[in-house]
Amino acid sequence: MDPLSDVLSLSSVDGVLSARFEGRGAWSMRFPGYRHLKFGGVLQGAMWLWADETAATPVRLQVGDVYLLTSGHPYRTASAVDLSPIDGRAVFREGLGPDGVVRYGSEGDATVVTGGRFTFADDASGMLLGLLPPVVHIPATSPAAAPLRAALDFVGFETGANRPGARVMNGALGTLVLVHILRAHLISEDAMPGWLGALADPRIGPVLGLLHGDPARRWCVAEMARAAGMSRTAFNGRFIAKVGTSPLDYLIRWRMAVASAALRTGEQKLADIAVKVGYASESAFSMAFKRLHNESPGRHRSANRGRRDRTIGG
Repeated sequence: MDPLSDVLSLSSVDGVLSARFEGRGAWSMRFPGYRHLKFGGVLQGAMWLWADETAATPVRLQVGDVYLLTSGHPYRTASAVDLSPIDGRAVFREGLGPDGVVRYGSEGDATVVTGGRFTFADDASGMLLGLLPPVVHIPATSPAAAPLRAALDFVGFETGANRPGARVMNGALGTLVLVHILRAHLISEDAMPGWLGALADPRIGPVLGLLHGDPARRWCVAEMARAAGMSRTAFNGRFIAKVGTSPLDYLIRWRMAVASAALRTGEQKLADIAVKVGYASESAFSMAFKRLHNESPGRHRSANRGRRDRTIGG
């Protein structure tokens, strides 16, 4: 199984290509906080990017570089780090042309940046969002960036003008870019802690795949250790060190993520969902779910159905 695909599928990723910016001369912009993730790539020129915090280190981005912002904090982009920023939202609002391109300045070489955002509909996204640094930078020179450079060229084409079918294409491209960014980051960060880094571990990664492939199975740590080719003690220690939680705690969290998605998107009976995620009774499932989510499965379903109905109704 593919745990990364599982998490992204359950999280209901909504990827949108939101803008293309062409800046000339000197410029510096500050943007407010955002929900979940924002991404971008440099098509021409160079710029600086950093979280708008005291200790944040500016990152130099050049042609072909791609970034992912994950903290949700305000951030800055600039042609030079020592410039005073102006309101980025105002620049994008006032500089937006009929072709969908935002232009600022009229003299000097152009810096061209394209990007967008990702939002997630479900709490399975916490397994991903909590394990990424505030700024993920994938240089164009990185060996893992070749597919991402091709995707960035495609994004640049789509954001260069308004074209038929743009809404459908933007969503598909956004998700494609996210997967390539995560793949490149996974390969480039050998010592990256947490669940995402554990996927690349030759011992722990395959076990995560087994747990995702059959969450209803009555797994025990000894069985997981055998699958990893390790002793029980060594496996348990390595799993905690890589993932940040114990094997059984991870299994419970994954089961509840699967259950949450089933409650949010379908009309399955609670008893059927309980069996699907490895519980012999509806009451045992309900107790486990409430311990993690602080609400019963029934209340969770009702709350999400209400949100969905309000969205459909506008």
